[in-house]
Amino acid sequence: MARAGKALENLIEPAVTALGYELVGAEFHSQGGRGGLLRLYIDAEAGITLDDCERVSRQVSAVLEVEDPIPGRYTLEVSSPGLDRPLFSAAHYNRFLGRRARLRLQQPVEGRRKITGVIVAVRDETVVLEEDGAEYAVPLVNVEKANLVPEN
Repeated sequence: MARAGKALENLIEPAVTALGYELVGAEFHSQGGRGGLLRLYIDAEAGITLDDCERVSRQVSAVLEVEDPIPGRYTLEVSSPGLDRPLFSAAHYNRFLGRRARLRLQQPVEGRRKITGVIVAVRDETVVLEEDGAEYAVPLVNVEKANLVPEN
C-alpha cells in the first residue's frame, strides 16, 4: 500500500476537517485490472466510530465523484488509525516521540529494510529510531510504511 499523493490528500482533507475530524493520512493501492483501494485514516479527540467512518465516506465520495482524481474503478475505505496507528509525516513522528514504531524502508539503511525501535528524534525530514542501543537515521522519503507498535 503506497501513500496517496499530496494532491489527493489536499483535495480530501477539507471535506474531512469540515466534519470535525483529522485526516491522519491516505494510502492508495492499485489492484491491477480490478481497480484500486483508497484507504483514509481519520481521527478525533473522542475516538472514531463506525458512524464517523460512514459520514466521512459519504462526504469524501461526493468530492471524489465531482473532482474525479483517480482514473478507473476503486474502493474507498475509511477507518480509524487503530492501536498500530500509521505514521505519515514528520509531525506524526514528533507527536509520538518516545513511542516504539515499526518502519519498512524502500532502500536499506545500514543494511536493514525493517527497523523497529523507539522514536528518539525528528530533524530535517529524518526520523531517528533507537533499537538495542543502536540509532538509525532514516530519511522520511525512504519510509515505505510506518506504524506505531501497540503498547501492552
